[in-house]
Amino acid sequence: MEYRVRVTVLDKKLFPELQAQYCAVPDSGKCPCYNVGDEFIFYRNDERDDYWHMGAGTLTKCGKPDEGVLLSPGTMHCGTEGVPFCSEAWDAIGRYIYTALQGGAIMHGWTNDDKVMIACCNDGTRPVIFKIERIDIE
Repeated sequence: MEYRVRVTVLDKKLFPELQAQYCAVPDSGKCPCYNVGDEFIFYRNDERDDYWHMGAGTLTKCGKPDEGVLLSPGTMHCGTEGVPFCSEAWDAIGRYIYTALQGGAIMHGWTNDDKVMIACCNDGTRPVIFKIERIDIE
């Protein structure tokens, strides 16, 4: 049995009052690294191991970009070729991706399907919400 993982960006939130109070750029806006609807597929086999490359090159479907998102110099669409996941997102969801790629239950007893997890990145002023799904391949 081989396992793959699909990661989908379900939503992006924004807490402007927290950005205004705590961020160096008080009007940073929503996360510029991901789009709602982005879809990534992770492989881990003899030919390809996307986990150890932090998701670089895993983007398979691009969602619609937000209007008016502030792009810092060097900001790129995560998951495109050569661009790994944002470190805050990877820190939050990498463990679930690794577990699923090994065939494990992502969150046994917490979700209604052991192969699915909903998680978000660690950015407290503009979190990205991810759906992580284990795909079983015969």
